[in-house]
Amino acid sequence: MSDPLPPRSRAVQDALRAAGIPGEISTLPDSAATAALAAAALGVEVGAIANSLVFWCDDEPLLVMTSGAHRVDTAALAQRLGRGTIRRATPEQVRDATGQAIGGVAPAGHPRPLTTVVDPALAEFPQLWAAGGTPHTVFPLTFAELVHLTGGTVEKVD
Repeated sequence: MSDPLPPRSRAVQDALRAAGIPGEISTLPDSAATAALAAAALGVEVGAIANSLVFWCDDEPLLVMTSGAHRVDTAALAQRLGRGTIRRATPEQVRDATGQAIGGVAPAGHPRPLTTVVDPALAEFPQLWAAGGTPHTVFPLTFAELVHLTGGTVEKVD
């Protein structure tokens, strides 16, 4: 039987297994390219969606895992991290850094590890949902699993 997951999602599933995270990637019939779409498709609060947002800072990508209910305050985050200006990555920069397209960026499964910040607001939810490498794939995990998977620093982002 062939693997029904797209290649980008298989890379994410491999990263989950390597990290010892049991979550399985599911394919949704409709796009979950935004937190609101994903929450509606899954029947969960938008805050339980772990958005993977790619920014550019100090000449490198910065992955910010934030609650779907939050906006990232880039100036405040740069100050907290002691970094230079943080700006939204271009679609090309996102694809180069992650191997994935905007709307489907997973917290893992990238060509190389990314410096990652994880929003502590995500800890409020017993189960989170993150993109699985495409706008139609998602997987469940806990806050602790997300921090472990990404090797991220927990830091307020709004």
